[in-house]
Amino acid sequence: MGLLDKLSGWLGLKKKEVNVLSFTVFDMSGQSRYRNLWEHYYKESHAIIFVIDSGDKLRMVVAKEELDIFLNHEDIRSKRIPVLFFANKTDLRDAMSSVKVSQMLSLETIRDKPWHICASNAIKGEGLQEGLDWLQGNTADKSDRHALV
Repeated sequence: MGLLDKLSGWLGLKKKEVNVLSFTVFDMSGQSRYRNLWEHYYKESHAIIFVIDSGDKLRMVVAKEELDIFLNHEDIRSKRIPVLFFANKTDLRDAMSSVKVSQMLSLETIRDKPWHICASNAIKGEGLQEGLDWLQGNTADKSDRHALV
């Protein structure tokens, strides 16, 4: 089973193993009606995967606001957990580069957590391995960890 097969089934709570890192994944849809559920999972999280639609410039403002709220939440602010950003949908004609997404989200202001941004195309599996390899190398304990996606 390839990485794409492992990732494509994520919906809600799933458990996946990637290399030696075991993830319990909470798929926290970006839809506004689900955002109030996010904070119920913050306390148990040991890594964050934040997926951005790099082809949707209008939603970038909302993504920035949600990222700021998230990073300033008391259960996240106090932790030095890795944050992996996927600038997804790079196959779209008007997709922004990961550098542009990073600038629009002001990622350079994140100084208290290790972070990394990868250009990705989840449908083709491009960029996913790079990101997960980085996350594996930046997660303190390789045992079962919880990640928010």
